[in-house]
Amino acid sequence: MKLIYEKSVPGRRGVQLPDCSVPPLKAKIPSSLLRENSAELPEVSELDVVRHYTNLSRKNFSIDTNFYPLGSCTMKYNPKVCESIAKNDGFARLHPLLPQLRNGGILTQGALEVLYNTEQLFAEITGMAEMTLQPMAGAHGELTGVMLIAAYHKNKGNNKKRILIPDSAHGTNPASAAIAGYSVTTIPSDENGVMDFETFKKELTDDVAGVMLTSPNTLGLFNNRVSEICKLVHEIDGLVYYDGANLNALVGRVRPGDLGFDIVHLNLHKTFATPHGGGGPGAGAVGVVKSLREFLPISRIEKRDDGTFALNYNASCSIGYISAFYGNFGIILRAYAYLIMLGADGLREASDHAVLSANYIRIKLKDFFDLPYDKICMHECVFSASRQMKNGISALDIAKGLIDLGFHPPTIYFPLIVKEAMMIEPTETESKAEIDAFVEAMKKIAQDAIDNPEKLHNAPITTPVGRLDEVAAVREMNLTANLFSGEN
Repeated sequence: MKLIYEKSVPGRRGVQLPDCSVPPLKAKIPSSLLRENSAELPEVSELDVVRHYTNLSRKNFSIDTNFYPLGSCTMKYNPKVCESIAKNDGFARLHPLLPQLRNGGILTQGALEVLYNTEQLFAEITGMAEMTLQPMAGAHGELTGVMLIAAYHKNKGNNKKRILIPDSAHGTNPASAAIAGYSVTTIPSDENGVMDFETFKKELTDDVAGVMLTSPNTLGLFNNRVSEICKLVHEIDGLVYYDGANLNALVGRVRPGDLGFDIVHLNLHKTFATPHGGGGPGAGAVGVVKSLREFLPISRIEKRDDGTFALNYNASCSIGYISAFYGNFGIILRAYAYLIMLGADGLREASDHAVLSANYIRIKLKDFFDLPYDKICMHECVFSASRQMKNGISALDIAKGLIDLGFHPPTIYFPLIVKEAMMIEPTETESKAEIDAFVEAMKKIAQDAIDNPEKLHNAPITTPVGRLDEVAAVREMNLTANLFSGEN
């Protein structure tokens, strides 16, 4: 496929604008901001442009075209009805600086009501007292959560310097804790794949500000001592943070607040069916127990006695602003539509199906790939390619082989505590027929690893670009050279 620049023909154009009737203002623009030469844009017709980008889009690997079993990332199908609601002119054309109440405030009351109602629903789902929807990604929610921990201890005059994090936690937890000014102590997993309880108790000293737990963890396993862990942390006046990246396994069945967690973050772009991938957009809503309300970011949405909604900027102990305006409103709106559409029973059923699908795959594939923790899992299961490595086939080779069979690879080499890890999350949106097709593809790859390993070494062969030198690509980011020449 040619680049759009390669399709360029001198003199060809897609649109012709009339001569400008406004005097040019070049003299008023600083020369440092002006180009010396005209922009080097391709000269193409409208038809050239439409065909180019339409054909390019057909090469995309997306959740709308293929099964996308990325473990820990919950790449589930996004209902189109949620997309259409987000495009509603009444929401899409709003400007965040429009008045809240008087002088046209009626235009924004609906949006403020959506934000308020969404907070209330998430508070009920998580067992928290209050939520903020401002964080604009999961990791941003993590950082907000640790900032709340820091604000709590600063307000009490506590001198605490450490955060305890299991080695099975979500990958960004240590970075969030470090950015907030804490040192991180990693707690290893035990033989059951959960945080080693004895090591945890040994490290739980008075200088610990809090513990960050992903539940279920990145192995897809639920720690049945989580309430006991929360109790012990509270005894030293620490706080327990719930990483909600994997809440897709628990919605409607368990509320983190009921387990003893003090702070919760939710990935709306995972659990609640909003777009995910490509770096965003996202939303990382954060909830807190009653004792932490005063530290939440400003502004806070309030419902007044007359039924109208307004923003309150007065909070003396608040950690302040953590994002512009009110967060990713379009994403929150999609999630709100999803919540209303499914209701309590539907959300519970979604989690049930996610857990069932993951365990179905675990049982179907455990005779073909190593399963380090062969026990009932939650929404995702983690295999190892260690058996295939005996024939020189790595998790990367298996991932590339799946592409040729029409499936997006699962997450590989994470969690780090499993050698040659392959983390598979089918979610609740895939049918049994699609999951069975994926299982058969994995079985075929397991057989190819024995009979024809060279085939997997050369995969993928069905894509516009073959196996690339990924290390060289990172070190020398050349986005134009040889990409479409057929060279690997």
